[in-house]
Amino acid sequence: MENFVVSARKYRPADFKSVVGQQHITTTLQNAIKNKHLAQAFLFCGPRGVGKTTCARILAKTINCENLQADFEACGNCDSCVSFQNNSSFNIYELDAASNNSVDDIRNLVDQVRYAPQKGDYKVYIIDEVHMLSANAFNAFLKTLEEPPKYAIFILATTEKHKILPTILSRCQIFDFNRIQVKHIADHLEGIAKKEKVDYEEEALRLIATKADGALRDALSIFDLIVTYSAGKKVTYQETINNLHILDYDYYFRVVDSFLKEDLSAVLLTFDEILKKGFDGHNFIVGLCEHLRDLLVAKDPATIDLVEVSDSTKQKYLEQCQSASVSFLLSALNIANQCDINYKTSKNQRLHVELALMKISKLSRAFHLATVAAEDTKKKI
Repeated sequence: MENFVVSARKYRPADFKSVVGQQHITTTLQNAIKNKHLAQAFLFCGPRGVGKTTCARILAKTINCENLQADFEACGNCDSCVSFQNNSSFNIYELDAASNNSVDDIRNLVDQVRYAPQKGDYKVYIIDEVHMLSANAFNAFLKTLEEPPKYAIFILATTEKHKILPTILSRCQIFDFNRIQVKHIADHLEGIAKKEKVDYEEEALRLIATKADGALRDALSIFDLIVTYSAGKKVTYQETINNLHILDYDYYFRVVDSFLKEDLSAVLLTFDEILKKGFDGHNFIVGLCEHLRDLLVAKDPATIDLVEVSDSTKQKYLEQCQSASVSFLLSALNIANQCDINYKTSKNQRLHVELALMKISKLSRAFHLATVAAEDTKKKI
């Protein structure tokens, strides 16, 4: 049986060009290499799965490449590149600070820094999860980080920048990695699906990208899960929502249509159907808040791009938002949001959600009565 390699490893970027959604980082690093303005220490900050360790490895490989190409892509054939690919490079050291966070661990690293590289120009030290280092370990690291030998470069990576001592921050060139946009993740998944000859639906890839919350590694893990879950090599929207236990958009469109028709019975029956399918009431109300927000955003052509869904689903939002006034959407969103805030403290959580749905169902009637009352007051005056 052939050994399976997860997509997050198989398609890990090997050069700056293939890094997804971090062009501001890769451009700066390429210019630093070109102009020979490499800092002595880098700090890569950002959420999980956005490419911090990947960029650190690419930088380490690139600056030691013996035949660096014009586009800053390592040649892949020189001794340095080959040893890097085989994980046998003596010029690149990786330390996981989550499990090696004591003073002794840092002292061992400092001792290694004293020896110049036998081959190549730089020795690169990548310290992952650097915020896990103890205060004493940070202090033991300070002098070396400030005045390292000319051949030593430190690349620190962390998801929690606020936990790092200011004295460390002041000695590093700081790069803030962004959450990767849904469109960029979906496009990357589409490219992988084509390479792997996986049939896919565009809406399914967008849903995976949205669920990943800006982390490309999470998106690739979900993608592998859905491919494994399906009967054949395919990623469909229905199988994706079933596997990830996500409520379909159609439920929220049905609920809002019932709101606008003041059909309270249909709203309560739809909510009951959702509960019987095993979904949590809190997840439903959070999803309803997001749906109402998207309808509100879709009302203005200037903000329609903030609704990150496929074109077919975006058209549904445009059609439904025409039937709902801004006042209705704002009031409904406020009621749903209050329900979300107080959900955990409620003794009868189902009734708590149903009460919010009842209030929203009667909003149109309340607006109408308020308008009639205002007109009567004008007539009397």
